[in-house]
Amino acid sequence: MKLKVAVLFGGKSTEHEISIISAIQAIGYINKEKYDVIPVYMTKNNDFYVGDSIGNIEEYTHIKELLAKSTQVIFVKEGDKVSLMRYPMKKFGNNVISTVDVAFPIVHGTNVEDGTLQGYLATMGLPVVGCDVLSSAVGMNKYVMKTVLKDSGIPVLDCKCYTWKDYEDVDSLVSKIESGFTYPVIIKPLNLGSSIGIKVAKDKDELLEALDLGFEFSKKILVERAITNLKEINCSVLGDYESAEASECEEPVNSDEILSFEDKYISGSKGGAKSSGSKGMASLKRKIPADITSEMRDKIRKMAVDAFIALGCSGVSRIDFMIDMDTNEVYLNEINTIPGSLAFYLWEPLGMKYEHLLDNMIQLALKADRENHKVVYSFETNVLEGVKLGGGAKGSKM
Repeated sequence: MKLKVAVLFGGKSTEHEISIISAIQAIGYINKEKYDVIPVYMTKNNDFYVGDSIGNIEEYTHIKELLAKSTQVIFVKEGDKVSLMRYPMKKFGNNVISTVDVAFPIVHGTNVEDGTLQGYLATMGLPVVGCDVLSSAVGMNKYVMKTVLKDSGIPVLDCKCYTWKDYEDVDSLVSKIESGFTYPVIIKPLNLGSSIGIKVAKDKDELLEALDLGFEFSKKILVERAITNLKEINCSVLGDYESAEASECEEPVNSDEILSFEDKYISGSKGGAKSSGSKGMASLKRKIPADITSEMRDKIRKMAVDAFIALGCSGVSRIDFMIDMDTNEVYLNEINTIPGSLAFYLWEPLGMKYEHLLDNMIQLALKADRENHKVVYSFETNVLEGVKLGGGAKGSKM
């Protein structure tokens, strides 16, 4: 019997549309002889929909019409089974659309990639493809990620984190930044991807603009020095805490001093990301393999695996590095725990087909689920016997 795999995508995120592209692209490559695939679209209100047209990229040019002919569902746990149930439920007839064996979130950004969705699915008791709640959350929070990596001996740029509270006195905030860094600096929203809200500032006026942009997308921002003579290198990792391997390295080709959202998703595809022909991150202009020495390639690939394991990741991640060409120093920039296009284009040069990559990811989720079942999470206790609260916790005799 084939496993039923629910592929979830969309959601309340600034990268909503990119998630649609990545997921529908992946759905086309999942082995249908081995898995029954159920595309599950999450609206920007985080409502779930299924239907015959949900897996068709061309339908997303008219989402209202798509939803009108699709079925809203919710996940329901009944015993050991998890089902997608029609919502609102009909008074008569069967409301079960399908049972689900594995959840495969292909989502990007805040509210979905950051452990929120992973926690919900795990609470349902479903095996979840990719990173767990903790590694998803740490990977999304750039400051926490850097702290963990630094503790593991992996080089990252020094940074400072500031909040909306700091932003209320912007003059004081600028003074703090200028006292801690020399221009140019780079401002990043703490928990976003796809280069959204990121800006380099070469002077005070540009710093004010960068702060306005960063705080538009996040309650917290990160400040670090900007490397002026920069080479960006990306590498993907597949595996889990026991065993992981690195992909080929790529060198993205950007049109500005930082790789922008347009560079990643629009400029490299005919008609842009909204086009049915878009390949998402696979359409990015890039050099594969990257134009680096074999020694540098080995160094980056090892650092990628070390970081992946240090952060407790699983499935496929893409890890982005920066080389300071003036010093030849390498710094880990960030990790994408669910990368655009699942970084399949970095595995093809090593002979791994996309279908095989997806199968490995699903099998890793099933392995983690088997391990979780060996752990005791609850046990019988009589601690509640005889407890009398007497009108509230203050009356407890415990």
